[in-house]
Amino acid sequence: MSVLGNADVAADALHAARMDRMYRTQRHIYDLTRKYYLLGRDRAIRELAAEPGQSILELGCGTGRNLALAGAFFPGCRLYGLDISEEMLISARAKLPSDTVLKAGDASAFASEDFGRPGFDRIMISYALSMIPAWEATIDVAVAALNPGGRLHIVDFGQQEQLPGWFRRMLKAWLARFHVDPRAELASAVRAVAERHGCQSEFRPLYRGYAWSACITKPAA
Repeated sequence: MSVLGNADVAADALHAARMDRMYRTQRHIYDLTRKYYLLGRDRAIRELAAEPGQSILELGCGTGRNLALAGAFFPGCRLYGLDISEEMLISARAKLPSDTVLKAGDASAFASEDFGRPGFDRIMISYALSMIPAWEATIDVAVAALNPGGRLHIVDFGQQEQLPGWFRRMLKAWLARFHVDPRAELASAVRAVAERHGCQSEFRPLYRGYAWSACITKPAA
């Protein structure tokens, strides 16, 4: 795991406590309510296109909803999840198969070795970067944790660039109540991380910019 300074450890603890307070009760209704506005998640999961025996890690796995669907879409894959909220992991452990490996931790400061693995074949970040303070570092360490030929799939809120201004303002004000900050620099950050690691990247707006989708592919060995 990455070495953190005292200030980073304190900030990480504060963020974890904030997430636990928010999700202590919300986790019970999270899946029911989020399906109406976390658009593009199922599409991103299908695009994992994982083969039996491959490994899938979700950063910010929350209640385990996405991992459960990935397991249904791609039987025979090994499932892993990381989330900073112990409260959310309570729901994930109840939902997922017992052989799923779930850990509590900071997505911006993890390594594949934390899970006893040299790397992962697929990593997914779904609507989590907009809540992670060190979101650019999260993309970087995720790419570093990929196996050769592995892929990082991202879906998150976009800037609603093709939607009415009143809708953008209303959505961003509402999201701010839940500590959600859509990352306007996501496209440039994805390109920069991909170039730094010698990878290929793709970026697509979805639903008139309501959501953004990205993929970073690591070269095969």
